[in-house]
This record gives sequence, structure tokens and C-alpha cells, in this order.
Amino acid sequence: MFEQVLDPVGGSLGLSALCATLPLITLFVLLGALKVKAWIAGLVSLLVATLVAVVFYSMPVDQVLLSATEGAAFGFFPILWIVINAIWVYNLTVETGHFDVLRRSFEKVSPDQRIQAIIIAFCFGALLEALAGFGTPVAISVVMLMALGFAPLKAAVVALIANTAPVAFGALATPIITLATVTSGVNDDPRLTTEVLGAMVGRQTPILAVFVPLLLVFVVDGKRGLRQTWLPAIVSGVAFAIAQFIAANYISVPLTDIIAALVSAAAVVALLRVWTPSESPDLARHERASVGGGGSAGVTAGEELGGRPGEQDSRDDGAPATGAGDRTPVRDTGGEVFKAYAPYLIIIVIFSVFSLAPVKAFFAEQPWTYVFGWPGLDVFGPGSDTELSSTNYSLNWFASAGTLMIFAGIITMLVLKISPARGLKTYGRTYNELKWAIVTVMAVLALAYVMNQSGQTTTLGAYLAQTGAFFTFLSPILGWIGVAVTGSDTSANALFGALQVQTAARAGLDPVLLAAANTSGGVLGKMVSPQNLAIAAAAVGMAGKEGEIFRKVFGWSLLLLLFMCILVVLQSTSVLGWMIP
Repeated sequence: MFEQVLDPVGGSLGLSALCATLPLITLFVLLGALKVKAWIAGLVSLLVATLVAVVFYSMPVDQVLLSATEGAAFGFFPILWIVINAIWVYNLTVETGHFDVLRRSFEKVSPDQRIQAIIIAFCFGALLEALAGFGTPVAISVVMLMALGFAPLKAAVVALIANTAPVAFGALATPIITLATVTSGVNDDPRLTTEVLGAMVGRQTPILAVFVPLLLVFVVDGKRGLRQTWLPAIVSGVAFAIAQFIAANYISVPLTDIIAALVSAAAVVALLRVWTPSESPDLARHERASVGGGGSAGVTAGEELGGRPGEQDSRDDGAPATGAGDRTPVRDTGGEVFKAYAPYLIIIVIFSVFSLAPVKAFFAEQPWTYVFGWPGLDVFGPGSDTELSSTNYSLNWFASAGTLMIFAGIITMLVLKISPARGLKTYGRTYNELKWAIVTVMAVLALAYVMNQSGQTTTLGAYLAQTGAFFTFLSPILGWIGVAVTGSDTSANALFGALQVQTAARAGLDPVLLAAANTSGGVLGKMVSPQNLAIAAAAVGMAGKEGEIFRKVFGWSLLLLLFMCILVVLQSTSVLGWMIP
């Protein structure tokens, strides 16, 4: 048994908080400054967190190890279970060449890379986030962008920046459902429900969504991109924002991102029927020229993920196609196009069925779901006689998003006529491709659990809570830290959701606002989380170069975080206080 202590270092909360930051500092320095591989940075930071827990927090070694094993298990199931199986479904389309059909279908909407970034990374990525989350949209959209001629580094940066506004409602609003669960009962405010918290988040992230497509076109083509394609960027962002607000407040919190993604994509497609940019520069050719006509910019998605070269489009000189201007025109039949879209239609149908309240309730019971205390782990909060809820592990083996992805993959195999042997071979290859990302995710989730259950995160939160009303500015930052460390808005809400509500009560602030700020601020930490960086790097063939991607997105993450902090502060005052439900 272990009971947390808020100020174990000399009875000083400040010194204790400083010690508690050591694992985080180690992680960010190794990843960003020293360019260490993500899986190594994760393991070293886990070791530091373990030493801090044992030396400063006096946590028994067995309890530290059990906390780490529970975190690693949670990292694999449900998080990696979703990502691995989602990428497997994608790889099935690569195996049969239907990924190229899908890519050509997107390309026909517009050959302009700046607009392709909006449609694929923002709209299609949001749909993937809504259905699966946990890194899936980055993994899939990044390779789609590469197949259209994007350089690997640029594709990774675009996909990571795009994966912001939809994150709060990702995986059918799992982060918000988790937030409502951990905050219910903390105080007597009856508004701490999924519906009200979802509505509040739906009055923050839509404002962010307006600007994200503009950032994407700027990243792709600088000032020229903004000047020439600001209209589709604005149309996409505004359509997404309006749909996200309406869905979160008046339709369904779990279906929010599905609705917003489809509305945004439809708005862009409708605009492109009556408008075209004044110029569509061949950015793919420019990228190839900048690396001497080859190099990493010439790698296609199929080659990166093990697809057969014969299934790629070819240029006249026989080299793999990388840009719209180099490809020989290919006519795809309606049946082939349908098969290319079929996996995603199958996913939408399956997830929609399992999101129905009666279906969810049925599979939430045994034998479909088991909730049990992690064996041997006994951790209590400061002065509490109740074990931490994080010591309970939920194994919803049948209805988890990852298992549903397997069902979708099996149906996809039938539709695309893939043999079981070929499907299993593809599945094994998917694990091999993601082996280092798997180590990274499990190591960092183990780190998060050690920090949480030893009391390190509680100390950090208590120290920040001393700031009083200024905490409205710091509240999104706390969520950002949680997601940057764990890679999951769900995990960040589990870590800090209750703390946000408790702090609000002590400081006389609105608990709904601060709880939502934890989620909305957290989405901006997604692009710098080691898991997402590892997934993006693995998908574009830059494994081991996560630090290079990190440096490209870190500034954008901080800029958008500052915007969210200012928005939350204004919502805590009479200026925008009317926005709180």
C-alpha cells in the first residue's frame, strides 16, 4: 500500500514540484535538443520518473513497477490496439493497389497540393480522428500526402498540425466522456456531464478550427499559399467550426467530428466546382529538385509501407510517381473507386452501430468488458481512504475501437478479395513497421502512470493551483502538458480533469470552463507528443528523426496554445463569459 504525499521534498511544494518536473524535462531535452530517438527518450524518462518516485516520493519499488506495467498495458490496449489495427486496414488497401485509387480520387478533386492538404490532412484526418483517434489520422493521412508528392518531413508536419481541432471529440468523444467520468462527484455542480462539457468544448475548439487550414496552406507553400488558397482554407475551417459547434451543442457529442469532417469536406468540394486557384504550382517537382531529383521526397507511400512497386503508378521513365504532374493518367472504374472507399465506409457503419446507446450498454457488461484492480497495486491519494481510480484496468476486449477495426479489416478483405494468408502476412508486417512506435507508446504511458500514481502529477497540479485566478491562463497549459506526455487527450483528462474542477472551486472559477480548457488546451499538445511523433516518423520512413519533426511543429503548438489560453481567460470574464453553458 502507498499513500501519496503532495510535498515530500523538505515539506516544500515548490521543491517537490521541481523534482516532479525532472522526467518531463528529461523527455523534452532528449527529444528536442539532443535528437535522441523517441523510444530511447521514453525509456530514459521512465527511468528518471522511477527514480524520482522511489527516492523523493518514497514509493515502494514494487508499486512503482506495477504502476509502470499497468501504464504499458494501457499503452498497448486500447491505444496501440487501435493504431495497429487501423493501419493494418490501410495496409490492406496498399496491398491491392486500392490506396492508389483512393489517392487518385482525392487528386481529381484538386491537383493543388495546398488544397490536398486541407482535404486529406484536415477533413479526412478529422474523420479518422472521429472514428479511431490515438494517432490513426496521422499515420494514414501522412502516407496519403506522400503518395501525392509531399516530401516526408512536410507531410508529417502538415498531418500533425491538422490533428488538433478534432482531437477533443476523437474516438467518438472518448476524451470528453472520460472527463465527465473523472469530474463527476468532485463537487456539487450538476453541469459536469458529457453533454455540458461537450457543449463547452464545442465553444472553444471550433474557433481554433477556423485557423488550422490557413496554417496548413502556409506550411505547404508559405505566403504564396495563403494568398492564393485562403478561400478554400477559410471555407473548410468555418464549415468545420459551425458543424462542430452545432453537433456538440444540439445533436450528439460522440458524433461531433464525423459530422464536422463530412460537412467541411463537402463545403470544399462544392467550392472547387465554381472556383480554382489563380495558380497551382508543381510543388512536388520543386521538392524533388531541392533534393537533387531524388532522395526521401521521391519515396511513395506504398514503398514506405512495403507495398509492391508494381502496384504504384509509374512515370514515363519507369520511376515511381510522386507528383501530380508526372503521372500517366489512369481511369478508374466506378467499382474500383467504391472498393477504395469501402474500408472507410465499413468503419463508419461499424462504429456508428456500436456507438448506439443500447449496443454500448450491452457490451459494457461482462463477459464483453472486464474492469478489475491491477493485481498488487494499492495506491491512495493524499489523505484519502479510497484507492485511485487509475489503478483499475478496463478490458473491453470485444467492443474496443481496435477490435472493431479488426472486424472492419476482415470485411475489407472480403470486399477487396484478399486471402486470409495475405491478410495475416500484412498484419505481421504492420507490427514490424510500428515496432519502435510500440516501444515508445508503451514507455511513455508507463512514465505517465508512474508520475500519476507516485504523486508527481498531483504535486505539479497543486503547485499550479496556487496561482488563483491566473489559473484560467494556466489551465489549458496543464492539459497541453498532459497530452504532450501521454499522447492522449483522454489520458490528460484522466490525469488532470478532477484537479481542474477542484482548483476552480477553490479559486471561485467556473468548473465547466476549466474542465473543458483541459481538453481544448490538450489538443494542442498532440502534435508534440512522442507517440504521435514516433507514428509520423515511422509512417514516412524517418524513424529515429523524431526530433527534426518536433522542432518543426513545436512553435506552432505553442502559438496555438497561447491563443487558447487567451480565449479561456476571456471566457472567464464578462467579455466572453456568455459562452459558458
